[in-house]
Amino acid sequence: MKDRISPTLTKTVRDAGHAAGKQARAAVVSTPGCAAVAPSTAGRYRHRVDRAQAEVARARGYRKGRGSNEGPAGRFELQEQVAFDDGWSSGQVRFEDLLSRPTTVSEDRAKSVLTFNQSPDLGFDRSVNPYRGCEHGCTYCYARPSHAFMGLSAGLDFETRLFAKYDVARLLEDALRKPNYRVAPIALGTNTDPYQPIERELKLTAAVIDVLDTCHHPTTIVTKSAGILRDLDRLAGMAERGLVQVGISVTTLDSGLSRLMEPRCSSPARRLEAIAALSDAGIPVRVMASPMIPGLNDSELETILARAREAGARAASMIPLRLPLEVREVFGDWLQANFPDRAERVIKQVMSMHGGKAYDATFGDRMRGKGPLAHILRRRFEVACQRLALPAHLPPLRTDRFVRPERAGDQLSLL
Repeated sequence: MKDRISPTLTKTVRDAGHAAGKQARAAVVSTPGCAAVAPSTAGRYRHRVDRAQAEVARARGYRKGRGSNEGPAGRFELQEQVAFDDGWSSGQVRFEDLLSRPTTVSEDRAKSVLTFNQSPDLGFDRSVNPYRGCEHGCTYCYARPSHAFMGLSAGLDFETRLFAKYDVARLLEDALRKPNYRVAPIALGTNTDPYQPIERELKLTAAVIDVLDTCHHPTTIVTKSAGILRDLDRLAGMAERGLVQVGISVTTLDSGLSRLMEPRCSSPARRLEAIAALSDAGIPVRVMASPMIPGLNDSELETILARAREAGARAASMIPLRLPLEVREVFGDWLQANFPDRAERVIKQVMSMHGGKAYDATFGDRMRGKGPLAHILRRRFEVACQRLALPAHLPPLRTDRFVRPERAGDQLSLL
């Protein structure tokens, strides 16, 4: 059991949060026509959040623009800090002061950036992630537990304590320059989004694309951000040579739900615009309707696929929600704060797709799910894709154009 350290911080966030939460939830339930208790039916605005519901979230430690509260301590930590009032505080401290957390970026002094995997259910065997942690703050993100390896939490730490690999371009060049390197598409955005907000200033993903473009190396990119359009010209040039594919994740078309669930991502409308712009530039785009969450966004599946197809998507994929390790607690707490009327039902339905567990790590099952609900979701996806002429895969990328990067001072070949 974890020891609990109780520093003098004034105002017990947890106790006061529960009290305010009960009062706000009562207001939500008693408010006629409140969208927070609307049944799970299709509708563009069924996830509209009213003021009382927002108070519930704030009382439970959620800040505007963040997808989690403090969250659980890292699973490798022996101690956990909690706010506790020991009576020695003077004055009154607002919740906003206790819960405010600016985003910080530290250097990740990685010795290598090209990561290989042997997972049989992934569509790639190598990847590059310029950043650790992600300011997008998607509450369901499967990458959250990775912050535990740095002694940080999968909750707010994952969104606010970010790490940048400032030497990512140089390290990638070193990896591609090795004589035994064999070319295959490099995936960008497999753990954290390569176009999260800090990319606008740091431009580390742009530096990676510059290396890949110069070497004529194929790549696939996955993102929720319209920020990818900053590199549109370069990506269009790579697409002409068969070197790039892009996956745009569209989880919902409801902007209200998106702001709650993925608070610092581009809006659904902007993502559809990004699909259209990329497609118009000749870049193959796959729409990723993921994750699908029963009772929350699953009713939108067919509409998401249709809108993406209209925008120019050429392929589609879908993955049901999975909740590995600390994500189970982070997502469950977020549900209780924002959708208390359906939280228990949603979690049970998610678990029913993974053999009664929050997450089944079995290869094959972890991405597809199993059981009746997962089967129905998969069949809906297949029928919609067949009707819209959306295949599961884009055409393969070319690997025959690759040229190893030159080292400064290398003598040019005479042949």
